[in-house]
Amino acid sequence: MEFPQYRPRRLRASANIRRMVRETRLSPDMFIYPLFVNYGKGVKDEIGSMPGNFRLSVDNLAAEAKVAQSLGIQGVILFGIPERKDEMGSEAYNPDGIVQRAVKEIKNAVPEMVVITDVCIDEYTTHGHCGVVDEKSGEILNDPTLDLLAKMALTHADCGADIVAPSDMMDGRIGSVREALDENGYGSVAIMSYAAKYASGYYGPFREACDSSPQFGDRSTYQMDPANAREAIREVTQDVMENADIIMVKPALPYLDIIRMIRDRFDHPLAAYNVSGEYAMIEAAGRNGWIDRDRVMLETLLSIHRAGADMILTYFAKDAARLLNG
Repeated sequence: MEFPQYRPRRLRASANIRRMVRETRLSPDMFIYPLFVNYGKGVKDEIGSMPGNFRLSVDNLAAEAKVAQSLGIQGVILFGIPERKDEMGSEAYNPDGIVQRAVKEIKNAVPEMVVITDVCIDEYTTHGHCGVVDEKSGEILNDPTLDLLAKMALTHADCGADIVAPSDMMDGRIGSVREALDENGYGSVAIMSYAAKYASGYYGPFREACDSSPQFGDRSTYQMDPANAREAIREVTQDVMENADIIMVKPALPYLDIIRMIRDRFDHPLAAYNVSGEYAMIEAAGRNGWIDRDRVMLETLLSIHRAGADMILTYFAKDAARLLNG
């Protein structure tokens, strides 16, 4: 048998050659770092199922944002853990709420940091759902929720948020938020839409961090069925038509096919959320010595970028940036 004239191994012969022909490259500036904002002062409470991540009070956020910036990370996304919850999640749209104060703190300390805010009421409600609940039927009501999301987004914009990110999966939410922003003079505030957000089992550690598990039922009536791919195209199309600036797939790893499918069909900037369960599995395996944690971390992030994501929301942001910076 004759050897082929073309030998792919020629371009794998040394580390420098491999770097020269590398198709996909990670950079810290494509990471978005999630931060959990807790009530109180002097709080830095490590999250048990997400080691290395913390619930931070507002007064501790500036230091964390400065560290992220020093590593080349350009954006953070904020999730609030309020002291008080009620049926309507009123602290979510309190002008002096925890995320609202957090936005001001970070923008004052690191003005150039891109501050993104999660827009959803689940963390602020006693029932833990992402929408208003009908008292009699227990149904999650779509249209009444839209008004609350718009109010929430406006309070974030008032405090200086650069991007708002509706994550609730209510129909029509992007249009409702865009209209509210535009009518109130915030036409320059962008919307990052959780466009294809699946009803996934990978969210468990996040729900521990935010104490946001549903108190009855689940979220399958509004988040997407994991079995569906074509439906993601319809969801993204609707959000693009409602003027989303950035579209997102969540989770990332089990849905790399969805990321690629959306990348091939849309030219909008595309984000993917490397969610808490994905993070926790790698951390646990690494701490048990079953995998090379750092290598698998970077390989995971690379796979998400290779699938088509322009930006990655990840709890690995700081550690990955340190490795990439050498």
